[in-house]
Amino acid sequence: MQPRKIIIDTDPGQDDAVAILLALASPEQIEVLGITCVAGNVPLALTARNARMVCELAGRPDIPVFAGCDRPLGRALVTAEHVHGKTGLDGPSLPEPQMPLQSQHAVDFIIDTVRSHPPGTITLCPLGPLTNIATALARAPDIAPRLQEIVLMGGAYFEVGNITPAAEFNIYVDPQAAQAVFAAGVPLVVMPLDVTHKALVTAERNAAFRNLGTPVGIAVAQMTEFFERYDREKYGSLGAPLHDPCVTAYLLAPHLFSGRHVNVEIETTSELTMGMTVADWWRVTDRPANATFMGQIDADGFFALLTQRLARL
Repeated sequence: MQPRKIIIDTDPGQDDAVAILLALASPEQIEVLGITCVAGNVPLALTARNARMVCELAGRPDIPVFAGCDRPLGRALVTAEHVHGKTGLDGPSLPEPQMPLQSQHAVDFIIDTVRSHPPGTITLCPLGPLTNIATALARAPDIAPRLQEIVLMGGAYFEVGNITPAAEFNIYVDPQAAQAVFAAGVPLVVMPLDVTHKALVTAERNAAFRNLGTPVGIAVAQMTEFFERYDREKYGSLGAPLHDPCVTAYLLAPHLFSGRHVNVEIETTSELTMGMTVADWWRVTDRPANATFMGQIDADGFFALLTQRLARL
């Protein structure tokens, strides 16, 4: 079977980095056509830097990296240095990237790539705010029916919010973009906090990364050790949730996840609940289903897959 062609749209972020590494470690199943960067966890200049550092860590400087939108569609940028550190990739000491940043804008790359491939063969994998994706869909509506799927990390229902009481960070940063993407009619798979908070890097799981003994394994262990301090203090959990790698893991092993095909709407008017993902989990409205909203993960299977694949790099 041909590998699935994907574009990773990202704002690295330690967990974004692990998601990228997992994809690059799985070439027989995933072909990464390019990485598009967006402002989110840190400003755009840093996310574009971090994405290239991760490609070089994986030994894949051939992967083209593009810078995209540097601010949300209609709001001031909110970042998360309090979680990810001032660089967004604090923890390991990685060299400055030598590979170039592509001159083309990320949104143009997304549009051109989708148009130049047969319909139904490109999957978009957003790991951050949805600004680039919404901008591409607005500028080129013809690409929506050409997409195979959008598999994204964002939102929450039972776990409510992690940046406000009601909202998950990626959706909160650009709720207008999220609303546009969820309304675009593209098949959507959503990895919300309900799933990612069950994918915890315990001490044993982190030791497994470190014991790989490779630059990748050690760097991943250092990344998770850095940002778990925030989640341990906030949630009292056993470790840091690995949010974004759930997207890549779903492409590789969808049986690890379960959820429901339901309607999901994005709150864009109330400041109290701005960016809330209102998932009709119990199907109490007649609004049509627009997303497969995941609720469960086989965490042991997820970490076994992740450790096995990272060992390849």
